Amino acid sequence: MAQTTILQGRRLAAARHDERIAIVRFSNPPTGTMDDATEVELEQLLDAIEADERLRVVVLTGADPGVFIRHYDVRVLEQRGRALAARGLRFSTDRPVPEAPIHRCLRRIERGGRIFIAGINGAAMGGGYELALACDLRIAQDGDYRIGLPETNIGLLPGAGGTQRLARLVGPSRALEWILTGRTFPPREAAALGLVNECCPQPVLDRCVQLAEDLAARHPAALSHVKRLVRGAASGGLDAGLADERTLFCDLMTSERSIELMAKMNADGEPITGRR
Repeated sequence: MAQTTILQGRRLAAARHDERIAIVRFSNPPTGTMDDATEVELEQLLDAIEADERLRVVVLTGADPGVFIRHYDVRVLEQRGRALAARGLRFSTDRPVPEAPIHRCLRRIERGGRIFIAGINGAAMGGGYELALACDLRIAQDGDYRIGLPETNIGLLPGAGGTQRLARLVGPSRALEWILTGRTFPPREAAALGLVNECCPQPVLDRCVQLAEDLAARHPAALSHVKRLVRGAASGGLDAGLADERTLFCDLMTSERSIELMAKMNADGEPITGRR
């Protein structure tokens, strides 16, 4: 199938790999950072993805060699900081700051029914890695670049979910150490420590498309139910999670697609096999 454009913007381009899979490429020359325009275009992209029931898996990657998204543009952050400070504004957790587009986008990626794969082809720090953290799977290409959350090096903290999502991914002790010290990692080490699921030697987009095709061939309701349950396990109570699990198990067990798959396995006389 020829690729068709879903969105073509200044900061990202999205096209279909096939009717079930979308590939999104971020391009932010010359520094490889994201900014306001990236946020706006990402929100527009998610609107288009959510409106298309055929799409099941979305791969996010960098368009430029050696860069996924380096981080958020610090020049933009400095300008915002100066403008807010000039107004005499002070901030307290007693009065939470409303979500900006980037926060809404990452929440939609994390909670939506599609599977999102971050194909990290280069530098992914700060906001770039926070985007990857919101995805369901993170695949990194081997190479000479860094992954992580270095915001404390410039007197900031991860502001797009990094403190919360990294702690849930690797545990609070490691997350606290790495965020406090602003430490970042090369891709092989990031994979060994659990910051990414896998470090691959081949072009990362090839590996992500292979994985996306495998996932897209599966029962979409099974994938979305699993995503909902596993994501909810970090924040919800055990009893509530178990109740949702057994309920959604029954929802799948009675679906036409699942009944067909179970019947085929039983007719073939083969046990369930896993994937390597």
